[in-house]
Amino acid sequence: MSEVCIAHLRNCFEGGVPSALSTCSAEGIPNIAYLSQVQYVDQRHVATTFQFFNKTRQNILANPYALLKVVDPLNGSGHKLHVRYLRTETSGPLFESMKAKLAGIASHTGMTDVFKLLGSDIYEVTRVETIVPPMAGIQPPPPDSLPKLRHMSAMLNASRDLDELLDNTLTALQTVCGIGHMMILKLDECGERLFTVASRGYAQSGVGSEIPMGHGVIGVAARERTPIRISHMTSEYIYGKAVRDSAEALGLHHQLETAIPMPGLPECRSQMAVPITAGNRLYGVLYVESHEDLRFTYDDEDMLQILAQQFGWMAQSMACADPIEQGVDAAKALPASGAPASPTSPIAPEAIASHDDGRPVLVRYFKADHSIFLDEDYLIKGVAGAIFWKLVQTRQREGRDQFTNRELRLAPDLSLPDIADNLEARLVLLQRRLAERTSCVRMHKTGRGRFQLQVMQPLKLQQAD
Repeated sequence: MSEVCIAHLRNCFEGGVPSALSTCSAEGIPNIAYLSQVQYVDQRHVATTFQFFNKTRQNILANPYALLKVVDPLNGSGHKLHVRYLRTETSGPLFESMKAKLAGIASHTGMTDVFKLLGSDIYEVTRVETIVPPMAGIQPPPPDSLPKLRHMSAMLNASRDLDELLDNTLTALQTVCGIGHMMILKLDECGERLFTVASRGYAQSGVGSEIPMGHGVIGVAARERTPIRISHMTSEYIYGKAVRDSAEALGLHHQLETAIPMPGLPECRSQMAVPITAGNRLYGVLYVESHEDLRFTYDDEDMLQILAQQFGWMAQSMACADPIEQGVDAAKALPASGAPASPTSPIAPEAIASHDDGRPVLVRYFKADHSIFLDEDYLIKGVAGAIFWKLVQTRQREGRDQFTNRELRLAPDLSLPDIADNLEARLVLLQRRLAERTSCVRMHKTGRGRFQLQVMQPLKLQQAD
């Protein structure tokens, strides 16, 4: 007898056609129930939702053998799976993935208050019977995941630094997979929040916006380190804005806003969050969404998970490849503002001076959370804010505008954690926020592990506790 494999039946578990589970009591009395969700676990296992202590639940606890009928919505084929109940999981990656998907089904059917997941029932598939063959003349589309993945992998491999890697990843998803809305988030130094470092397809990029671990699809995917895919609109897992910190707690004026709005579709109908990992380390999350129901499939989930792992390893290797020799002494030897520009510098100093209208820009720094305001406009906070404050202080004090990543990593007053890729991500975040929010200050890469802070107007620095 050949070993059972149900990988070719994954389309049957997308929910296009309801599945039916037939169970039998210890006394031999049968019962048939339609299921809100069947989840593909692996080649030999599926999971169903445990929502009520009903007849089905009583039966499988008394008699673990059952029949599961599933239908492929693409070709009409029907299959009977002989299954054996193994256990119920009430926490962990599988449970959280099914909980999120069930929330989408509940919202889609108007039964949010009824559909509450109590557990994930795991079954072993012992035999598969095809009871209805595929409809004549209907051919499944040829698989194209591997060619797409090969193309996208090549695009990622062309990246020379984290900034290019972020852009190339989003471009690959947009051009190769046709995904219109996406973002990449990075885990912060404390492991408590994720912050947006790049996005595509939104009116506002949301770079710098934050999500707590365990919050929504993105936070749960990060906490459980598992892909989470939802095929229908759900109010429980939709993003409008990130959780906002209180301005009063920071001692700021009421009109000063310190939370960056989270990008997101107001009417998202399909979404998927995939953890970005490098070995056993969590880097962040790749998130995609769509206006369409059932936009992302099991194949898309597989493809993006592999792509996310490649991204994670590349981001980590780029961070570890910073040259040691570009230390503090090398930075101090670099030209200051007004000296001949580096050949790799994108804007010469004389071009910068032509933009200076003489009006000083007030840079306010709040030590409580390292938040930065340029005049009345909020820029950034946290580690990126502390870095910016150090850069402008150094420029005012020493008259130089060229810096190295390594000098920041070694700066005792910044107290950066010993995680290289967090510094790289914060610098990219700061560079992108400056480009979006102001025309008076810019950051430009001038070499490997080196960058220039370009200031087009005088800065007046002010610190508050």
